[in-house]
Amino acid sequence: MVRKIGLLVKPDPDARRHADALEAWLQEKGCVVVRKPSVLPLSSAPSTHVSAPPDLFCVMVLGGDGTFLSAVRWMGNNQVPIIGIKFGQVGFLAEAAEEQIFSVAALIVDENFTTRPRMRLDVEVWRGAERVKHETVFNDVVINKGALARLALIRTLVDDRYLTDYRADGLIVATPTGSTAYSLAAGGPIMHPALSGILITPICPFTLTNRPLIVPDTACIEIQLAEKSADIMLTFDGQVGLPLDHQHRILVRKAAVPVNLITLPERNFFDVLRTKLRWSGSRQ
Repeated sequence: MVRKIGLLVKPDPDARRHADALEAWLQEKGCVVVRKPSVLPLSSAPSTHVSAPPDLFCVMVLGGDGTFLSAVRWMGNNQVPIIGIKFGQVGFLAEAAEEQIFSVAALIVDENFTTRPRMRLDVEVWRGAERVKHETVFNDVVINKGALARLALIRTLVDDRYLTDYRADGLIVATPTGSTAYSLAAGGPIMHPALSGILITPICPFTLTNRPLIVPDTACIEIQLAEKSADIMLTFDGQVGLPLDHQHRILVRKAAVPVNLITLPERNFFDVLRTKLRWSGSRQ
């Protein structure tokens, strides 16, 4: 059987050079390579989103976390395995470093790997009776105010029960995987990716008692802005943006289809945290 492998590459000379060599190597092994360059997120150019072919064997991502998120969006609900090769700064989502690229490719060609599902979020944006946007995110969906806007007043309900009105610079709703992204920078906790839950993190809340909250992954989170809110943007994994006003209503819940990450046996989540966050270890 001929394996068709997706290859998504960061727009970087070093990543492109490695991708050229990897593509040639995979073709020598009899694989068909579907190569897609990564595009800059939140571009003002018209949307030309094209989904990945449905018959991919796996997807390899050469880049940082932004490139990985772009690849997940490209895959849509296609549950093929995916692995990231780090060519970025932090790379929480990358499973391997660039010097491992061919050893990882060999494991994939030989089907000598395992996968682990990671939760995604399903996000619907309604304006009255019309659904104006539907996206699936791997890390987070973020409500953020513009630089000159006043504090946003964000009414939040969980399972149709009123939670609070966040007066803040914004609000993040994240998966456990996304807990190490924007939410972490905003003071949210780190969640192990195997946990079942959805994280709600206010950004610079005016009321200091508004703390991050983890709700069950069975919950439906509903968000709406106050009437006087202006210059507010909703972003999906930092890839796509949508201007918001008080007539929009946002519904966030666990997506039905997860992302299947290829895992390497020597990679441990706590080792990743210690390395990426530069935590000190024991001196004994």
